[in-house]
Amino acid sequence: MTEEERFVDFATVRTLLLDAEKRRKNLTYEQKAALQHAEWAASDARNGYKTDPEVFQSLKDALCEVETLSTAPHLAAKLAELMPMYPNDVKAVLASSRGMTISDDEINTVLELVRQHVGFE
Repeated sequence: MTEEERFVDFATVRTLLLDAEKRRKNLTYEQKAALQHAEWAASDARNGYKTDPEVFQSLKDALCEVETLSTAPHLAAKLAELMPMYPNDVKAVLASSRGMTISDDEINTVLELVRQHVGFE
């Protein structure tokens, strides 16, 4: 996977945009909007807990070991960023991928991994 293709969390996006702002002294309108969104999404205002790049990466790696998600790292990254707590949340993410089905056991595995990595156990 090249640098352009790597999956990052909102906290990393926020850091990258803040670094770009320091270097350039200015951001485009789109970059400012992305920064504002990343700041909100990485905060605990979004889902009750902040995004942490290390937690994101370890959770994404763990989710990639789930059989159904092993062929869809983009969905594992999405789940790692959203940190779902309910089965319907997992199903909603996977619904975007046509033809992908996931068993209830795998959904429970995903939820268990999220709880372990977020620290709700």
